[in-house]
Amino acid sequence: MKSILKLIKRFIVTMLFSLVLLLFLNFFLLLLISYKQAANHGAWSSADTVASALTENGDGTYRLSAQGEDILSRTNAWAILVDNETGYILWNSSNLPEGIPTQYSAASIAMAVRGYINDYPITTSGYGDDLIMLGFPKKSYWKLISNTFDYDFIRNFPKTVLLFLSCNLILIFFVYMVVTSGVLRSVKPVIQGIEALPAERDVYVKEKGLLSDLAVSINKAAEKLRNQDYQLQKKETARANCIAGVSHDIRTPLSMVLGYASQIEENRDLPERERKKARIIRQQSLRMKNLVNDLNLASKLEYNVQPLHMDTVNLVSLVRQTAVDFLNLDLEGKYPIEWVAGEDMQNCCAKADKGLLKRAVSNLITNSQVHNPDGCTLFMSVGRTEKMCRIVVEDNGTGVTDEELEKIRKAPHYMVCDRETGNQRHGLGLMLVRQIAEVHGGDMEVSHGKAGGFRVVIRVPGTE
Repeated sequence: MKSILKLIKRFIVTMLFSLVLLLFLNFFLLLLISYKQAANHGAWSSADTVASALTENGDGTYRLSAQGEDILSRTNAWAILVDNETGYILWNSSNLPEGIPTQYSAASIAMAVRGYINDYPITTSGYGDDLIMLGFPKKSYWKLISNTFDYDFIRNFPKTVLLFLSCNLILIFFVYMVVTSGVLRSVKPVIQGIEALPAERDVYVKEKGLLSDLAVSINKAAEKLRNQDYQLQKKETARANCIAGVSHDIRTPLSMVLGYASQIEENRDLPERERKKARIIRQQSLRMKNLVNDLNLASKLEYNVQPLHMDTVNLVSLVRQTAVDFLNLDLEGKYPIEWVAGEDMQNCCAKADKGLLKRAVSNLITNSQVHNPDGCTLFMSVGRTEKMCRIVVEDNGTGVTDEELEKIRKAPHYMVCDRETGNQRHGLGLMLVRQIAEVHGGDMEVSHGKAGGFRVVIRVPGTE
């Protein structure tokens, strides 16, 4: 609806601007035409010029100066001098047409001054007591013989012009709105349909009016989007069901593999080499079990089917407890953990799902262990910046290159995989950490560690 109002406003502003521009253009043209008429001296000023250019000789004859002759030549006019007493012509120009009277009465002079002599438009000027009359070509000027105006009309002329102008503007505005209303009625449903497309609402635009072709295209696009959304939902549902089914079906055989591998590993009657192989099988099977659990959890988080048990969680206690759990499992001491946060961080609390946050921190520790099989030191800290709490897990291991770091930052919501299956990749674990941070209203940041290893920061909103 805002678009329709904006369109109507644009139409009205355009119309008013056009009217104002047209008014100024007409006024300018009127001034230009008037200026050209004034530059030509006009018919009456030509008569005055000829009268001033005519001189009487001592013998009763008259002579017209070069200026007067030039006026007559440029205007194709002829001139006569009428005697005031007798009405006879005392002088005439050399180009006097045939049929022009040689004597004039007071009545004929009055008629000539008002209009024409033999269809020649006449202008006059005084020459002493006598009269100069200039005749111009028959179709050079149009004279209004009875051009008499009432005084009230002249006095009220500005008001009359303003009234006419207002009536014209109102009529133009009415016609404009009538003409454009049809366009607006056709545009309104089209705009509403376009606005409804990204809102995932059912869209149908009546296929009639000026924009019927556009309405047909919008309906086709809406139908295509509905079909694509339906097919996408089917695929996503199938993918989620597949992940859940595989996760469920793989647990039983995987548990059996872990159990038998543990028995073989603990069987001291077997050679050390065989027991070592069994240990590798158990470790890799355990890793596979964790990956399956991560995959299942990531799928639930992606489709918003993982219930969140939100509570006030002390992040310092959570991170410390997670670190202690891993230290207890690190019997060889290959992965020592150094605590960086100070005691003043005890008030760093967040409204969060304790199990999910603990899972995220565990994934980061496991990630450092997996990618540094020869061992490394982990540095863990908890801090607060304004309203955000941050959990930092960093190691001094092999780290990643700038190219690998950029790939991790741009990695989509699926596991990073390529043909180099023998090399470890930062994939599903980090994706799960990012998802956990996002469901809590936070984010995750990866970078190079200060000690040369890998660094991950989880940020979640803290409580007051």
